[in-house]
Amino acid sequence: MTDARPHIRSTRWIWIAAIWCAGALFDASQTILTMRAMGSQGSWLSPFLVEFTSWLPWALATPLIIELARKLPIVRGSVLKSGIAHLATFATVGSVAEAWSALLQVVFNPWGRTTTPEFLHTWYASLTDQLLTFVIAYVLILAVTYVVDSREKVARQMTETARLNGELSRAQLAALQRQMDPHFMFNTLNSIVGLVRDHRNDAAVGMIVGLSEFLRRTSEDSHRAQVTLKEEVEYLQRYVDIQKVRFGDRLRVNLDIPVELCDALVPNLLLQPLVENAIKHGVSKRVVGGEIRVTGTRLEDTLRLTVYNDAPWVQEDSYATSGGVGLANLRTRLQILHGDRSRMLVRPDETGGVEVVVTLPFLET
Repeated sequence: MTDARPHIRSTRWIWIAAIWCAGALFDASQTILTMRAMGSQGSWLSPFLVEFTSWLPWALATPLIIELARKLPIVRGSVLKSGIAHLATFATVGSVAEAWSALLQVVFNPWGRTTTPEFLHTWYASLTDQLLTFVIAYVLILAVTYVVDSREKVARQMTETARLNGELSRAQLAALQRQMDPHFMFNTLNSIVGLVRDHRNDAAVGMIVGLSEFLRRTSEDSHRAQVTLKEEVEYLQRYVDIQKVRFGDRLRVNLDIPVELCDALVPNLLLQPLVENAIKHGVSKRVVGGEIRVTGTRLEDTLRLTVYNDAPWVQEDSYATSGGVGLANLRTRLQILHGDRSRMLVRPDETGGVEVVVTLPFLET
């Protein structure tokens, strides 16, 4: 992995250089314009260059000030210690900067004086004249550093929170997925036991074979929170084949899923618990059995899946809307994956049956 720190340092130097160049350019230009306004007709190049380069010490000292601001922030509990350190740094940088400026003026005499400027006198005069400007510059460096660091800290916290939330969601989905496996297993094994007690051994063997095939297929995708609707329908078909061994002609299932919806992403094991619930509360309680219809439609950016059974709505179905492992598990998974953009509704149908309607965002692979 490439170390990003050298890149960050080079980027920081580019920004520091750009900001100080802009400030120095403004100061030098203002000086020249003031000279022209006062009627000075001398060469402007030398004063411009001297004023521009006089800010070089501040540019070079800026990374030091930034590091000091981070190591010794001016916060409650350490104001005195930090204040002394920053005051000493300010005095040092300001003195060095004006010494550099005085040296440039002594060497180049940009103002065209008849006598060579005296270094100490020039240094002291420039220092007192620029003191307030230096205070503003130092405070601005501290302020920008604290603002940038605060924004980076908030961004890191948001990124870390999002990462932790993502890991939590994956862990919750995995736990819910593990919950569905034994739930399905227990119900199927109970059905096999019932077939054995009824001396329907061939049917029990067929159900065991179907169960092994179903588990083999689903175990390959047990780690996936979402699968395509085509895969989900295939899982459902295997489950229906298992249940038909038990119920025979009493169980009639009609799947109506348009081809154009096959690539849509849906939660893993979405349809199976809904059909299982329909069999439990509908088909298994009627001597004549019943019909289950599974349909899928797309409404703009929404996918709607409906599981209908023709058993009449009874009071027990009210419990199914809020209780039971399968539906409660599915509601939780929908909430984790899609939040308020998904919904599951159990309601009586106009024809006298019961339907479960699942609405979720239409997403494709």
